[in-house]
Amino acid sequence: MCGIVGYTGPREAYPIILKGLKRLEYRGYDSTGVALLDNGHLNVYKKKGKVAELEETLVGKNLHAHIGIGHTRWATHGEPSDRNAHPHLSNSGELAMLHNGIIENYVPIKNDLLKKGYTFKSDTDTEVLLNFIEDIKKNNNCTLEEALRIALKRIVGAYCILLIEQNDPETIYAARKGSPLVIGIGKGEHFLASDASPIIEYTKEVVYVNDYEIAIVRPDELILKNLGNEKQTPFITKLDMELASIEKGGYDHFMLKEIHEQPDTILDCLRGRLFPDTGQIIMSGIDDNLEALVNAQRIVIVACGTSWHAGLIAEYMIEELCRIPVEVEYASEFRYRNPIINKGDVIVAISQSGETADTLVALEKAKEQGAFILGVVNVVGSSIARISHAGAYTHAGHEIGVASTKAFTGQLAVLTMMALKIAYAKGTITNERYLQLMKDLHDVPEKVKEILKDTTNIQAIAQKYKDAKDFLFLGRGYNFPVALEGALKL
Repeated sequence: MCGIVGYTGPREAYPIILKGLKRLEYRGYDSTGVALLDNGHLNVYKKKGKVAELEETLVGKNLHAHIGIGHTRWATHGEPSDRNAHPHLSNSGELAMLHNGIIENYVPIKNDLLKKGYTFKSDTDTEVLLNFIEDIKKNNNCTLEEALRIALKRIVGAYCILLIEQNDPETIYAARKGSPLVIGIGKGEHFLASDASPIIEYTKEVVYVNDYEIAIVRPDELILKNLGNEKQTPFITKLDMELASIEKGGYDHFMLKEIHEQPDTILDCLRGRLFPDTGQIIMSGIDDNLEALVNAQRIVIVACGTSWHAGLIAEYMIEELCRIPVEVEYASEFRYRNPIINKGDVIVAISQSGETADTLVALEKAKEQGAFILGVVNVVGSSIARISHAGAYTHAGHEIGVASTKAFTGQLAVLTMMALKIAYAKGTITNERYLQLMKDLHDVPEKVKEILKDTTNIQAIAQKYKDAKDFLFLGRGYNFPVALEGALKL
């Protein structure tokens, strides 16, 4: 997924955007760029390669600006190149825009614009959308905000957009559908990003923009509107992450750091919820909806990647302990089928970010059919958390490593507590086994800590097999999904 950063306020925009892009490098990318607006001059700098390479080419240039946008790109439409990197300039040079997502109907729009005399410097769908917005603005003699609204009603696909205009030195226009956008609220300044990591250094107060919303962002003002031009009330969330969580803290890389954080993150997940001495599991999202879960005719778990593997393990647990039929669906397939959702079905959505696009679309379809939605996510205030009827957070902290570690074990901890709670309420588990499994779960953080205390044996195994060409992961029962996850990691 691409990375997005934006800033408007009294500070110098470029250093904030540059640092933000570096904090988004973990998402992977092939090119990067920034657009800066100062005194009526809209300048775009972009380059194939790393953020550091762009930074090097900009040494000595006048980068003064109090408003700007930046982007790291994974190629979708158009090969990785300088010209396909974002942001893009419109034909007039008056607008600059960056975009995450895919515009599915860009070809007919591009053909119409070509007939009108528009030219294109890139192969991207983003440049098509940008000039489409400019064309609407020109032909309708309307504001940029209105042109953006009209364009978004006509396009098909997913997007997160940041847009600035040459003659407006303060305003960033932003919009999203199916691609995350968070806005940080400072004192007389605002920060925009695709996740909270570029923002946390400056403010902990954020607004997560919803699908089909447009944000008009100025240093001292944040306006949210839907595509019907109706104002929406921004819901301010306080981030529970710390700046240290996005630093490597002396480890060689983030994945290693996050592996070693697991004793603490699993403990954080269990803390205040699991009480083996009294036999209590307190999970408000589950407690308030226990009847729907106990009486579920079927549980459908929807997820992708590592979260899907966590769902497979949950399938074993729930069917064994709760005696409820469980199906585990890959969200990208579930959304393109016409799934049968019956009254009494419960949909459990598992996602680290809470923004997984396929999972979100799958949930929307299930919700339309009357399903009860339960979200298991890590990021507070994320899209899946907001559209679910109930849920449970994993409290794993910010995960930067692409290969999930602490988020996966946090998901397993939550799903285990959920299964135990439902089984106890249903009476499908003996009191003795219930208490024993609670105690076993309570002991997990200490056992993980013991394993990680001395990794010399693990390092020796890695050294021995580092040049092997093939690995075969084997597992049966609960260990089958674990084998799948191990294969995915390697």
